[in-house]
Amino acid sequence: MTVTLEVSDGVGTIRLDRPPMNALDVATQDRLRELAEEATRRDDVRAVVLYGGEKVFAAGADIKEMQAMDHAAMVVRSKGLQDAFTAVARIPKPVVAAVTGYALGGGCELALCADFRIAADNAKLGQPEILLGLIPGAGGTQRLARLVGPSRAKDLIFTGRHVRAEEAAAIGLVDRVVPAAEVYEQAHAWAARLAKGPALALRAAKESVDAGLETDIDTGLTIERNWFAGLFATEDRERGMRSFVEEGPGKARFL
Repeated sequence: MTVTLEVSDGVGTIRLDRPPMNALDVATQDRLRELAEEATRRDDVRAVVLYGGEKVFAAGADIKEMQAMDHAAMVVRSKGLQDAFTAVARIPKPVVAAVTGYALGGGCELALCADFRIAADNAKLGQPEILLGLIPGAGGTQRLARLVGPSRAKDLIFTGRHVRAEEAAAIGLVDRVVPAAEVYEQAHAWAARLAKGPALALRAAKESVDAGLETDIDTGLTIERNWFAGLFATEDRERGMRSFVEEGPGKARFL
């Protein structure tokens, strides 16, 4: 399998495994969508790590495969490509990308689908599609601009340049830079901590932020209000407030 899902302590690791560079061919894209949907369904998966291994996250699409496609073929395939990445972005649980080595093109776009990005100090990220006479096609023009702002996104997309981990952190493309040997460990620890949290409240928080960014503030506030009120019907809310009153803050244990 080019992509696998392994679950431990509430954390599901979606692992890319297509040596040497984890090129994202059609089969890998489709498998990624399947496992993102599985992670969404499974109750034993409460948080997710996206990982490509110790050497590389994903160096992008399979260019040889794409070169053989004409316009008609890509009109059909581009929807499947975006659907795969959207399935990852819509996992209703905390998702962290553990970025090692190269995260270019589709690899960068996959990292953009996570809620949080931890990068190795030797990582390089970028959207080099312009150098092929193309633009990003798996969400890069949309998610990158929303994350780092339109001017910085256009700089990366127009030039196709790679950014090192330090610059990526400075512009907000990644959230934390750590030694390469610690990337997966720290990503798993981030996910494991949240896996112990209130699942419905985390889902509500993620959807409120993500959906709110796509609309005007009044609609966003309505989304927030509805989720906030709805959580008062949950056992986790009862447990959290009872623990606060009886034991003090931060001691609640959620199922």
